[in-house]
Formats: sequence, C-alpha cells, structure tokens
Amino acid sequence: MTDLLIPQPPAQPSAGRPARATRLVAGLAAGALLVHSVVTARLHGDIRYVLACLRSGEAVGVSPSETFTHRPYFYRWFVHGLDQLTAGPTVVREAVLRAVGVMLCLAVGLALRAALRRRLPYREADLAGAAVALVLALAPRTDFLQPEWTAALLSVLAVAVVLAVARPLPAAALAAVPLGLAVMMKYSTAATALIALLIVFAADRVRALLLAAATAVSGALLLGFSLWSGSREWQWIRDMPQINQGSLSRQGLRPGELFARSVDFLADRAVLSPVLLLLPAALLLLLACQDDRRRRTQWAVLAAATAAVGLGAVVVQGNWFAYHAAALPVGAAAVWGLAVARWYGARGRLPLWFLVASATAAVLAPLYSTAPGALQRSAVVWLAGLVALGAALCDLRPARDASGFRLPPAAAGLAGVALIAVAVWPAAPHLMDRGRVGDTNAAYLRASEAKADAAADVRRRLPDGALVQYLAFGDEAYFIGHASPCPYPVPTFLQRTRYLPDVRTLDSYAENARCLEEDPPRYAVLNRGWFPPAKVDRALARRIEARYDCPPAPVTRLVVCRLR
Repeated sequence: MTDLLIPQPPAQPSAGRPARATRLVAGLAAGALLVHSVVTARLHGDIRYVLACLRSGEAVGVSPSETFTHRPYFYRWFVHGLDQLTAGPTVVREAVLRAVGVMLCLAVGLALRAALRRRLPYREADLAGAAVALVLALAPRTDFLQPEWTAALLSVLAVAVVLAVARPLPAAALAAVPLGLAVMMKYSTAATALIALLIVFAADRVRALLLAAATAVSGALLLGFSLWSGSREWQWIRDMPQINQGSLSRQGLRPGELFARSVDFLADRAVLSPVLLLLPAALLLLLACQDDRRRRTQWAVLAAATAAVGLGAVVVQGNWFAYHAAALPVGAAAVWGLAVARWYGARGRLPLWFLVASATAAVLAPLYSTAPGALQRSAVVWLAGLVALGAALCDLRPARDASGFRLPPAAAGLAGVALIAVAVWPAAPHLMDRGRVGDTNAAYLRASEAKADAAADVRRRLPDGALVQYLAFGDEAYFIGHASPCPYPVPTFLQRTRYLPDVRTLDSYAENARCLEEDPPRYAVLNRGWFPPAKVDRALARRIEARYDCPPAPVTRLVVCRLR
C-alpha cells in the first residue's frame, strides 16, 4: 500500500468564537446560493432535449430503453427516474430536478468527507469534501445533469466508497458499481472514471488496481444488460458517433490546430468555472507542503495525467462543448480545498495571497461579460492564471513577522464559496467561444422565455393531445409538450444530413425516416432554421413535402404543418 497524498491525522485545534461565526456565515451563504440556483437557474437546452424525448415516449407507451435521445441507455433511465419525481408547470418541474440534483451532490460530498476523514486531518477532509459538493451543486447550467456531470458525481461516490470501506476487496467491489455506471453515462465518460482511478492510485495502489479490475467487470455487465434490454442500443452505439461533425475520426489528427483549440477551450472553461483558473496555484501550494522530492514529483505527474485525460476526452469528441470537461472543475475544487487546509495545517496560517487571488477571481469573473471586446481573449484569461500563480508564490515566501495579519481559518470557506458560486450569477457567462462571451445567464433565461412563448403560440394552433412529427430541435419540442409517435421524437439523424450526407446510409436514419411513411401524425412542427428542407437530403425533403403542407414563414419562426 502506498499513501502518496495521505498523512496521518494530527489532533484538531478547537475553533474559537470568531472562527465559528465565520464558518456559520460561509454555511449560510452556501445554503442561500444553493436555494437561489434551484429557484432561478433552470435547465440547459440539452437536458430539455432529453426530457422532451423521454416524455414523448412515455406518453405513447415507448420505454426509455427504446427512445432515442442522443444519450446512452443508463443515462436515459437516470434522467427518466429523476423526471418521475416532478409534476406541475415547467418552472416547478425544473426546480424540482435541480433540487434533487443538489441533494445528490450534498449526499456525495458528505460521503467523500466521511471517507477522507479516515485518512486525512479533519480540516482537510471537510474543506475538500465541501468544495467538491459545492462545485457539483453550483455547476454552470451547461454542466448540470449532463452525462459528464453525472459521471463526475458517480466517480466521486466511487472514490468515497473505495476509500471508506475497511477491506480492499469489498471496497473495490462496491465502488465498481458507481464507477461502472459513470462509464455508461456516455462511454466517453470512461475518461472521468479513469481520473477517479488515478486519484485512488495516489491514495492506495492496491485499492486502485482492484477497483480497475472490478470496474472492467461491472462495465462489461452493465453494457451487456443495456444491449439485452434495449433492442436498438447496439445500433445507436454504432450510429451516434457518425452524426458528430467535429469528432476526431472525421476531422483527423491536426496537432497544431488541436493545441490552439485546447488553449482556447481551457481559457473558456476557466471563465465558466474560475476554480479551474486557480488550479496551478493551488497545486503549487500543495506541492510546497510536501518535503519529499520524490513524492512532489509523483503528485505533479499525477496532476498532469489527470488534466491530460480530462482534456483528451474533449479533444476526441471534437465539439469543444464546455460540459465535455465537467470533471476538471471538480478535481480543481478538491485540490483547492486540500491545498488551503494543508497549508494551514503545515504553516499555522492561511495562504493569504492565494485567497486574495481567489476572492478577486470570484468578483471579476461575473464581470468578464461586460469587459470590452479587446479584453475578452484567451490570452487575458491565461494571464489571470499566471497572476494567481504569482500570488501563490508570494505565500511561499517565509513570513517575516509571525504576529502579522492573519485571516481566521473559516475565511477560507467564504473565499471558496464565492469562487465556486460564480456560475449562478445572472451576469456570469453562460456560453464562451475562444475567450469571448456568447451569452450570459440572464440572456439565456430571456431566450428560454422567448422559446416558451413561441411554443405556447404553436400549442394554440394544435388540438389538445394531438400527436406531432417534430422537425424542430429538442428544447422546442420540450416547451410545446405534444408527444410524437416516433421512437426518434427529435429527428437528429434526419437533420444531420444538412452537414453530413453519409448519415443517410445509417440504419438509424432509415428508421427515423420511416416515421414519415408509416402512419405519420396529422401535424408536424417545423423550424426552418434548424431543419431547412432545402439543405437536408433531397430525397428526404421530397418525402416531407409530399406528406406535409407547411406554410411559408421566416426561418426564425415555428410553423405548424398539416398532413396532405
């Protein structure tokens, strides 16, 4: 057994009255922010896409096993299970989904804290566990409930289980269940599971190897079950990568372009989750607390490998969506909490300049969207990371005056809460592209309201309970709320022929197209901006024109088509 990251717990000093008061303030602030996120954050369009498909399938008696949502089997059932807990208007159902997600994060965070307390000083376990729980619960909307976010949640649970159970073999067997499910969330989320294995390897090599072996077995069993239960699952596993325009398999390996895009992507991700901006500085503090040079090298190699795996999953998929790296802020938050607590335990004081940098990032990140265009650049974000690293270097200097200004220990909690909470502020960026802000949280909510209004207009033109053939995107189907008899409620395979003509050779495309031939519904809803009939496959366009009479309208407007 090798303990690279885990010292023996020393006696814990008792907290004074000011520290308890600061801790109370930090806890109340975190609680208020969690409630605020539940009430106001709403869901991302991708989650609405999945919900629209699953609710459509449920309405016509099609199981989640047989409903295409552009997501694998176990993720479909996960979201379906959460959705069964909701009822009422859309805003209420979304708040319930967000609340359930937050409770899962808090439960996993408590499990991680309990596991770490068996191996770490209590302060380190508490701060690392709290940071991980909060960074999951207050994740940017683009991450929350996504497959990558869910895989990160399950991976944290697996780490907690494998470190908490006393005997290594039962620990690995139990932890292999959530870690195997993490792989099944999207298959590319195997990278998230690998990150969890690297973390366990740093704590206990034997447990890590046992967990890897057990996860290989659990993953194979879960995959086999999904193929047995879902009649189209293997077909969708084959076909889904073929509708990804940006995948590495389609674009090829271009090292220079991939490097430049990776630099931009990490900057974008750091603006959305500023705790990632502080990762190099936090790692520096953590390494400075280790006197053994060999172990410092091992930790540095582990951190580099973890970052490479997380970024590698993004590169392979090729879309450069922010949520593809949802695991990176979780790891960064854990390192942040561990570094601050360990520094305090080793030096008897908080890393003042590092916490100043953290608080500054917490203040400035929501204001990034208001910065002039010349400052919204990836280079500016990387420069901010260097400044944070410089702040940590200032903390490394020996203190000249032991009686100088010191922060109360619980002040670290306030700084951490502020840093992690950036993602829920209305002015914070919602969408980033190469350093530039595409949308803010407030703008996204306004756009959602506009889509809901447009959907309400469509509903007024449809008879109650009428089945619909959607030629529109998922969140539009979500707000319209009418079911489709097709197992492909959102025609993603049909729409992709707009960009990728060879998609028409796929089995899933043929099945999706048959929905237009075999007892099609009386109504179709068309969004010409997303599904332009003149640009999709010509034979498909002729088939749609022969079946449905669609009135002319601007491309930005949803239209109701009638069966000829």
